[in-house]
Amino acid sequence: MRWTTVTPVLAACSLAFVWGRTPEGVLVFVLAALLAGAVLAAVHHAETVAHRIGEPFGALTLAVAVTVIEVSLIISVMVSGGEKAATLARDTAFAAVMICTAGMVGLSLLFGTIRGRTAFFNAEGTGGMLATVASLVTLTLVLPSFTTTQPGPRFAPSQLAFAAVASLVLYVLFVLTQTVRHRDYFLPVALGGGTLSEADHADPPTARQTLTSLVLLLVALVAVVGLAKTESPVIETAVRKAGLPHGVVGVVIALLVLLPETLAAVRAARRQLLQTSLNLALGSATASIGLTIPAIAIASVWVDVPLILGLGPTQLVLLVLTMGVSALTVIPGHATLLQAGLHLAIFAAFLFLTVSP
Repeated sequence: MRWTTVTPVLAACSLAFVWGRTPEGVLVFVLAALLAGAVLAAVHHAETVAHRIGEPFGALTLAVAVTVIEVSLIISVMVSGGEKAATLARDTAFAAVMICTAGMVGLSLLFGTIRGRTAFFNAEGTGGMLATVASLVTLTLVLPSFTTTQPGPRFAPSQLAFAAVASLVLYVLFVLTQTVRHRDYFLPVALGGGTLSEADHADPPTARQTLTSLVLLLVALVAVVGLAKTESPVIETAVRKAGLPHGVVGVVIALLVLLPETLAAVRAARRQLLQTSLNLALGSATASIGLTIPAIAIASVWVDVPLILGLGPTQLVLLVLTMGVSALTVIPGHATLLQAGLHLAIFAAFLFLTVSP
C-alpha cells in the first residue's frame, strides 16, 4: 500500500468524520496535513491517467473533475449561504480565471524557461484556449456590469439563460476541437519546435493501474474540495480577526481547490512539456466558466438567492490587462523569463488588491 493510495482514503474518511462540524485545536492541523497529502496524491494519479490516455485528454480529465466538484461546492454553499452567497459564483469564477491565466501560466513559464531559456508551445491550440476563456468571461462576468434590464450588476432571467447556453455551447465546441478535430494543436512541443509523439514517453501504465488511479483521483479531489470547505470557517475567522476583506476567503479556497492542477502544471513545465502545463491552466479556466455558469443558472431556479455576476471596476481592469498580456505571450508560440515575470506580477497584483482593495 503506497502513500498515494492510503492518503486519499484517509482524507475522505476524515472528511466524513468532520462534515458539518467546525474543526478546532489539533484537528485543524491534522486536516490541513491530510488536505496537503490529498493534493499531492491527486497530482500523482492525474499524471498516471494522463500518461495512459495521452494529451490533451489527461489535462482535460483533471480540469473537468476539479471543476465539477467545485461547482457542487458552490451550489451547496449557495443553498446554505443566503444573501451572503449572492457574489459567490462571480468571486469564485473570477478567482479561478486569474489563478489559471496569471498564476498557473506564470509559474509554468517560469519553470519552463529556467532550464531551457526559451519555452516552446503550440500557438494555435493555446490561442484557441485563450480566445475561449476571453469570450466566456466577457459573456458571463463582464456584460452584467453594463446591461440595463436589471438594476445592479446582474442578468435578467432571459439574459442569464442566454449566457448559460452560450457558455455550454462554447465549452463543448472547445472540447471537440481539443480532443477530436485538432488534437495535434494541443500536444506537447519539443525544444526548438516539433510535436512530441507518444513514443517519446515511457511505457504507459496498465488498464488496471489507470482505472485504480482514476478512482483514487476522484476520491482525492472530493477530499480536497470537502476539506477546503471544512477548513473555510477557520480561514474565515482568521481573516476576520486580521481585519481583511471577506473576499480573501473565496480566493484562499479557490487556491486550495486549484492546487492539484497547479502542481501538475508546474511538474509538466519542469519536464519541458509546457503545452501540457498550458492545457491544464487555460483548460481549467475554460471549464471553470463554461461549466460553472450553466450549473449556477439552473440552480438559481430553485435557490432563492440574488445572483450578482458583474465584475467591479478593479476586477475589470485586471481582467483586461491579463487577457492583453496573455495574447501577446501566446502569439509567438514561445516565451522567455520576461513573460513569466509579467504573468506573475499580474497575479501578485490580483492577490494584493484582494487583500487591500
